[in-house]
Amino acid sequence: MKLTQSIKIAGSLASVITSCLFSSALYAHDMLPAPAQTSAVLFTNATVHSVTQGQLEHTDVLIADGKIVAVGQNLATAEPAADLSEQADKPAAQSETALMAANAVVLDSSDKHIYPGLIALDTTMGLVEVEMMRPSNDAYEVGFINPQLEAISAFNPDSEIIPTVRVNGITHAQVVPQGDGLAGQSALVSMDSWTIEDALVESNKQFHLYWPYIRWMSSDADKRQDQLDALSKRVNKVHEAFTDAHRYQLALKAGKITKTDLRWQSLTPLFDGDAQLFIHAQSQKQIEEAIALSKVYGFKIVIVGGYDAWRIADALAEVNAKVIYTQTLSLPKRKDEPIDLAFKIPALLKQANIPFALGFSSDWNSRNLPFAAGQTVAYGLTKSQALQSITLDAARILDIDDMGAIAPGFKANMIIATGDILDPMQAGIESVYIDGRKIDLNNRHQQLYQKYLKR
Repeated sequence: MKLTQSIKIAGSLASVITSCLFSSALYAHDMLPAPAQTSAVLFTNATVHSVTQGQLEHTDVLIADGKIVAVGQNLATAEPAADLSEQADKPAAQSETALMAANAVVLDSSDKHIYPGLIALDTTMGLVEVEMMRPSNDAYEVGFINPQLEAISAFNPDSEIIPTVRVNGITHAQVVPQGDGLAGQSALVSMDSWTIEDALVESNKQFHLYWPYIRWMSSDADKRQDQLDALSKRVNKVHEAFTDAHRYQLALKAGKITKTDLRWQSLTPLFDGDAQLFIHAQSQKQIEEAIALSKVYGFKIVIVGGYDAWRIADALAEVNAKVIYTQTLSLPKRKDEPIDLAFKIPALLKQANIPFALGFSSDWNSRNLPFAAGQTVAYGLTKSQALQSITLDAARILDIDDMGAIAPGFKANMIIATGDILDPMQAGIESVYIDGRKIDLNNRHQQLYQKYLKR
C-alpha cells in the first residue's frame, strides 16, 4: 500500500515538473539576443540628447566594445594615414579615437535623435508573465521577513513581455520582489540576454522593505481600532526584525555566532553601508517612520512611491535619502487634493532639491515609462529634466555611474529615434542598442498585428 502511494506521489511530481517545464516554454519569446559588438560604429550628424551636456546638434557618437568612445562634431574627418605626422603632437588617446572613427561603420543619423537607454525602476519584469495566472507570477513570496530572497533567481530572460517593453526604449529594468515587510533583494537587468547571468548588471545590494499601512480605513469605529492595532503590530515586527538583525551583526563581528541565520546574514552589507534599503512608502507618516528607522542604524535609504516626499524635504535631506516616484499617472490619494497633484509632484521634488527618479511599478505596463516622464513636462519639469529622471538619475539611484548618458566612458545603451521619445505620438524609435549591440525590436505585439492584418 505504501509503495503504491509512493509511486503515485512520484508520478504526480513528475507530471507537475513536466507541466512546469512545458509552461516555461510557453513563456519564451523567439527573438535572438544580439551578439557582442565586434566593430566600432559611428553615428553622424545626429541630434544628441546627452543628458550631461544638454542637447547637441549635428553631433557624432562613436561606440566601440560596448562603450561610448567619443561625442563631438566631425569625428571621422581625420585621415589616419595622411595625417599621422600632423597628429604626432596630439595626445595618443585623441589620435587613437580619430583612427577608430575613420575605420568605423558609419551610420548617417541626419534628422535622427540619439537618447540614452531608459532605466525602468521598481518593476516586476521577468517575474510576471500573466498576472491572473498564479503559476506565472513569481513576484511574491510568503512570509513577512525574507531579506535573503533574491528576485533575480526567479527572473525569466525569455519573457514575452521583455521585447514589448524594450521597443519603447527601455534597455534596463530593476527587478523588484513584492510582498509585505522585508520582501527580499532586487537587481538591475539588461533587456536582452540569453541567461540570468548575462542579464545581471553589477550593482550594490538592494533590499526592499514594504512599510506597513492600512489600505482602506473602515468607517466603523471598532473595526478601525482593530486595523490600527494590527498596523501597530506589523510596524513593531519590522523594528523587531532589525533589532534582531543588528544583534546578529554585533555577534558576528565578535565571532560569537554559533548558528547561521540566512536572513540576518544576508543583511550584512546593509549594516556595513555597502547596500541600500528601498522603503516602499507613500504617506508622510510612513516616510517619517522610515526616516526614523534609518537614523537608528545609519542605513542608506531610497523611498519608493514617495507621494508625500516633497512635503518633508528637510527630513529626507538630513539622512541623504533618495526617492523613486511612481505615481506620475495616478489620481490624487486624498479627496481634498487637486486632481493634477500627482502630475505635479516630480516638479515639487525638483524644487525641493530632493534627488529623485521616476519609476513605473509594473511589468508590461512599465513600457509607458517614457510617456509618464513626458507627462511631467506639462506640469513643471523641463524636457531635459524629465529625460534625466528616467536615465542618469535612475542610474544614480542605484549607485551606478556609467549608465544613463551619452558621454565618453558610459555604456553604449542608446535609442535612435525620429522624434521625441517622451511623446507617444511622435517617438518613432527605429533602433535600440544595449552595450553597443543592436537589439531585435520584433515582439509578440507586432507579430499578432501582422498576423491579423492578413485575416
